Amino acid sequence: MKTIIRERYLERIKALKDTPDIKIITGIRRCGKSNLMQVYIDYLKENFEDANIIFIDFMDLDFEEIKEYHALHKYVEERYDKDKKNYLFVDEVQLCPKFELAINSLYSKNKYDIYVTGSNAFLLSADLATLFTGRYIEIHMFPFSFKEYCEYYSEENDKDKLFDEYIIKGGLAGSYAYNTDLDKTTYIKEVYETIVNRDLVQKYNLSDTQVLRQLSGFLMDNISNLTSPNRVSDILKANEVATNHVTIGKYIKYLCTAFVFYDIKRYDIRGKKYLETSDKFYMCDTGMRYAVLGSRNMDYGRVYENIVCVELLRRGYEVYVGKLYQKEIDFVAQRGSEKIYIQVSDNISNQETFEREYSPLLQIRDAYPKMIIARTKHTKYTYEGIEVNDIVEWLLNVE
Repeated sequence: MKTIIRERYLERIKALKDTPDIKIITGIRRCGKSNLMQVYIDYLKENFEDANIIFIDFMDLDFEEIKEYHALHKYVEERYDKDKKNYLFVDEVQLCPKFELAINSLYSKNKYDIYVTGSNAFLLSADLATLFTGRYIEIHMFPFSFKEYCEYYSEENDKDKLFDEYIIKGGLAGSYAYNTDLDKTTYIKEVYETIVNRDLVQKYNLSDTQVLRQLSGFLMDNISNLTSPNRVSDILKANEVATNHVTIGKYIKYLCTAFVFYDIKRYDIRGKKYLETSDKFYMCDTGMRYAVLGSRNMDYGRVYENIVCVELLRRGYEVYVGKLYQKEIDFVAQRGSEKIYIQVSDNISNQETFEREYSPLLQIRDAYPKMIIARTKHTKYTYEGIEVNDIVEWLLNVE
């Protein structure tokens, strides 16, 4: 299978070299965490003669005998080299029960630069503060971006054709190894079902998975729609699924902490406050949505909105849904002192549609940039101070 170097993540992890905290690589199952670790190890071996690499892969039977935290600790200590810089890498760390006791002990010795990956459901962002209190930095990985997809399929020069494919195939690169669309879709669907029907069930000891499956299907079918636990609970109960808003709220959290969905809060632009009543949920990858739902409800405007949301998160923005009076701004994206207001649409060639997208932006009175992202197939231009971008070009134009 062809591989590409995911430069953004590699540069991020290189910048953290020799910093004191434990580096935790997180992300949805099969997004490339182990591959990133191996690429970084190769980089260290090639560029630093004084690097002593201690690598443990708990998926490999060669390490079966140290799947106990005392044994893990002893194995690492026995390979410490006092004359070199010692780098510890542990892949699929959750397969060693109480691994955090060994890792925290090794960390406290100030002798190792430590890097860890784990299954997304067993090494969740929400768990890290408990496992490694104040001692870690999280490196969060996403599935392939559209730019990475184009790099993988570099022999194809037609970017619009690649974008149409990316909407369907998505960014789980393991599927690219298969030759038929059916096999690609089957691979992605199996990743999804493993997370929902196995990982989360084991993590939270769920006895009945029907509500979780129904909820996930509902969120998938309603990306970019305002959603609340009460609303979902009422709809599922109307379909004779026994549940309540408390359970729904809890299961939504499970799906988001496993990175299947991202929860985007609402923000009142005029009142400058966050709204608690309902949120929007976007899926980690449109290819996963297509694999599970097929072409049902294939609203391209909402799919583009999903792609833009994940790309903004990938680029390091905090993302909110904007509310201005009775109108909605698709995204308010903030990164440090930078703020951008963004509307996303499928086709704005119709004047009425174009007006619907730009009019809320014109009502915002501050001086932060305002942008429309749509499938224009034209070069970037400006209308009344609003930057209008073709979605393909915007996705490729990464700083």
